[in-house]
Amino acid sequence: MKSLLAFIRKEWTEHFRSGRVLIFGILFLFFSILGPATAMLTPRLYEMLAESYAGSGIVFTGVTVTAMDSWVQFFKNMPIALIVFILLESSVFTREYRSGTLLLSLTKGLERWKIVAAKTVVPVILWTLCYWLCFGVTYGYTGYFWDNAVVQNLPFSAGCWWLFGLWAIMLMVFFSTLSASNTGVLAGTGGIVLLCVLLGVFPQVSKYLPTMLMDGNSLIYGAAQPETYIMPLAVAAVTAAVCFMLSIPVFNRKQM
Repeated sequence: MKSLLAFIRKEWTEHFRSGRVLIFGILFLFFSILGPATAMLTPRLYEMLAESYAGSGIVFTGVTVTAMDSWVQFFKNMPIALIVFILLESSVFTREYRSGTLLLSLTKGLERWKIVAAKTVVPVILWTLCYWLCFGVTYGYTGYFWDNAVVQNLPFSAGCWWLFGLWAIMLMVFFSTLSASNTGVLAGTGGIVLLCVLLGVFPQVSKYLPTMLMDGNSLIYGAAQPETYIMPLAVAAVTAAVCFMLSIPVFNRKQM
């Protein structure tokens, strides 16, 4: 256990030294403020459009902004934040394949499963901290300017998106043990997500796919009920666990 904790500390140190922790912090804080800011600026934007088209016969009616507009923007921004997160974290294994530092750790007696565990724990903790920081700041700002009570199923919809992010991270870890290049990791992770998105056009299949967890807007508007998300939640949790468990034997057989 001491060697596992030591390797986790090593991963944390590398994340800090490389500036990725700072980048993630800035990125998620930016998105946490962007939602409420966009909602606040929407009425002013409509006023500017009304002034511009005043002589053309086009009329813009007044816009009433609520907390709903802020949270809609939040769920629109999360895919971008997750994509950037996966792009930066996709090299957690591959950069060490190139440098040969993993071979040095293995020759010192570090077990391979501990490497996989450490390189999974750190991105999971980072995603969890950054995501819920973003959610908390958005919740605070939105509650200050409007009333969060109008938003339905908010904690549940936020939890669904968090789990979807974990699912994507587990895919990234699995493909990191398979591929020696960032391109392969990103192609594998993105390919599975894209496949789920394409299969989502079929109603009989979409209700089982983890990509359904991204549809937070349907939950906050009350257009969908939490019960309909039980199956995609279960599928995401099980496939994430399977990806992690498969990563260990795959990595055990990998040539360094």
